Order: sequence, then structure tokens, then C-alpha cells
Amino acid sequence: MRTASYGRMVFGASAVLFGVIALLWHDAETWQSLYGILKLPSGTILGDCLAIAQIAGGIALPYARSTRVASIVLGVVYAIFSLACVPAIVVAPKHFGPYDGFFEQFSLLCGAIAVYAATGPGAARSLALSPVARFGFGLSTASFALAQVVYLNFTATLVPIWIPPSRLFWAILTTVALALAAVAVLLDRQARLALRLLTAMLALFGILVWIPLLIAHPQMHSNWSEFALTLLIAGAAWVVSDSV
Repeated sequence: MRTASYGRMVFGASAVLFGVIALLWHDAETWQSLYGILKLPSGTILGDCLAIAQIAGGIALPYARSTRVASIVLGVVYAIFSLACVPAIVVAPKHFGPYDGFFEQFSLLCGAIAVYAATGPGAARSLALSPVARFGFGLSTASFALAQVVYLNFTATLVPIWIPPSRLFWAILTTVALALAAVAVLLDRQARLALRLLTAMLALFGILVWIPLLIAHPQMHSNWSEFALTLLIAGAAWVVSDSV
């Protein structure tokens, strides 16, 4: 299906971009919640290996012959990234930030699972894994909505000032949209449509929010990593929608 190949191309290209950025810069601004990996013994080597694996998986993902293997590689990488967020949750269970970081990475794992389910040899495997990917991504979307509630004022500052009627209006509207998408995906009620609209909204975030910030402040590593992560999550939403 052509739309599925497009989704895998976006997901794969974003994985390559994120991997390249991770290789270029080994700092908290780039790795953010995954910075704990670099603090481990030989953490820099491990981080580079994961980044290279992500690049390789992203390159191989769009090609039919290698899609399944690539989805496994990306699934392992994003599973490790998700697990890397758990210690911060254990240390500070009352702080929302570590949970947000976990679900960002977990949403990517759900994308890899969805691709694997769609390219597996048996229908039974797809039937078993597709709901897992959908439900996991629904939980992640709920976390994204909650993050915008917790950081509403900061979210509003990211909205381009030239978009009417106000920054706060769009911060609230997108928060409501994320919450509604989470409900639809979790309950499997028009989940495919919700995921398609979510993909479009995240793509717009990348175009309207992060590209202008990249142009204005290209020296800020966090702008690059957030741009790549936004596209990655959009790609994950796309491939999960194809599996619904």
C-alpha cells in the first residue's frame, strides 16, 4: 500500500536524522532524558552504537526486503531508550518530566512494533501486535496532552506570534486535540482517522514551530533534537495508523 510506504519513509528518514544529530553532539541538550546512557561505563560508545543502529534501521526501513529486520533494529533501540528513562522516574516519581521523556521514546517503540506487525509473515502476529502498538501509542498521546497541560505557558511560547488569534489559544486547542486523539486511539473509535490527523498536526508542529527556531537559533542543539523527535513521533503515528 502506497501510504504505508510513505509512512515508513518518513519514520525511517526521521530516525536517520535523529541518529546523525546524536552522533554529532553528546550533550544533555541533544540527548535530554537519554543523557543517562552517556554516564554509564563506556556510555559514549554505547550511545554511538545506538545512534548508528538507528541510522542503519532508518535507511533500511523503506525497502521491502529489509523492512522487517529494520523494524526489529529500531524496536530494540527505542526499547533501550525507553528503559533509559526509567531510572529518572524511580528517583523522582512525583516529577512529570521523566514520564514525558519515557512516553516520547515509547511512542517510537510502538511505531517500530506497528511496522513489524504489518510486515510479519502471518496474519495472527499482525492481529496480536497491531492492538499493542495502537494502545501503547494512545497512552503516549495521552502523555503528550498532559505534558502540554503541565507546561502550558511554555507551550504557548513556542507558537509563532504571527498566527492569530493568540498563542495561548493554539496551546489550549492543540492540547484538547491531543486529548481527544488519545481517547479515540485508546478506545479504538475512529482510531485511524485520529492518528492521521495527529500525524498532520505533528508535521505542522515541525514546520511552523521548529523550522523557524532552527533558522533563528541554529546553534541550539535542543532545537535540532526536538525537530527530529517531532518528525519521528509523526512518522510513528503514521505507521501505527496504517496498522489499525
